[in-house]
Amino acid sequence: MPLDHYMTMGNSGLCVSAFCLGGMTFGDAGFGTDAAASRRIMDHFIERGGNFIDTANQYGRGSSEEIIGEHLGSNPAKRDRLVIATKYSKNLHDKDPNGGGAGRKSITAACEASLRRLRTDYIDLYWQHYEDPFAPLEETMRALDDLVRSGKVRFLGFSDAFAWKVVKAQLTSLRHGWNPLIALQIEYSLLERTVEGELIPMALDMGLGVTPWSPLRGGMLSGKYGRDNMKAESTGRAGWIARDANERALCIVDSVRLVARKCGSTPARVALAWLRAQPGVTAPIIGARTIAQLDDNLGALDLVLAPDDMAELNRVSNPTLNFPADFLRVAGAASYGGMTVNGRNFGPDPVP
Repeated sequence: MPLDHYMTMGNSGLCVSAFCLGGMTFGDAGFGTDAAASRRIMDHFIERGGNFIDTANQYGRGSSEEIIGEHLGSNPAKRDRLVIATKYSKNLHDKDPNGGGAGRKSITAACEASLRRLRTDYIDLYWQHYEDPFAPLEETMRALDDLVRSGKVRFLGFSDAFAWKVVKAQLTSLRHGWNPLIALQIEYSLLERTVEGELIPMALDMGLGVTPWSPLRGGMLSGKYGRDNMKAESTGRAGWIARDANERALCIVDSVRLVARKCGSTPARVALAWLRAQPGVTAPIIGARTIAQLDDNLGALDLVLAPDDMAELNRVSNPTLNFPADFLRVAGAASYGGMTVNGRNFGPDPVP
């Protein structure tokens, strides 16, 4: 599947490439690339057919947006053919209580600042980076709707929020006739599947396209790490790798490596191919520090895992979900025991 076989994002007409290029590594983030290398990576991604680039005001305290803006935003011929997404929420102004979060004052100021750094008149997809425990959702969603109506933003999404909060935001917008959310950005990989309990089913029901971040779990699923090596390449990655220094994670990495050898591919491609096959996933966000890394990730588009390989990866990475997820898996058989409905097979009735 070529990168330019596009997908519509959620319940919208916005067409995005099968992978999104993440801008968190653009600039000095302790594990990133300088401006020149970032430009080369962006150009290569676009040449391969990619049109979706994601960043945030938080990345490098605005430097990622500035690199993208200098290279793409200042070139209308390039910019208008791309889907550029960025995020608000991060406070870039010390001790200013209105400098971050999701209140109207913060959102408006953050959007204007991102537009300046990106050197563009509009943001294609504007994300709330993480939820605000204080701002009323009505205020947040009305402020975002005003940005869309003003032409400064095209579409809206939420990232890193509780499922119930996303649903409340979506229903608030629909009730008032405001522009709804079309996308959800969450961490999702073979090493982080707990989102399958609430967030993925919610996204499917609410018409949200899912763009997983850290699909290789900070590099843990790339093939660089495992039982023989758990030393991070840089101090910026140390914490990310340390969180998976446990037997469960190492067993998952072992299985990914085994499947990669079996099908003559790489661990990164196997992990990405598994993720792309999951319900609701529109465009995983891939980060790359080199062209070689980018090409390796894009190679996942040509990889279709065999059913037995998918089954093994699902088995070894099967997550422990919060109640009532596991209970409802069993309870469903009480209604449809021994039957197949919408392609889902139910076991025997547990209470005959």
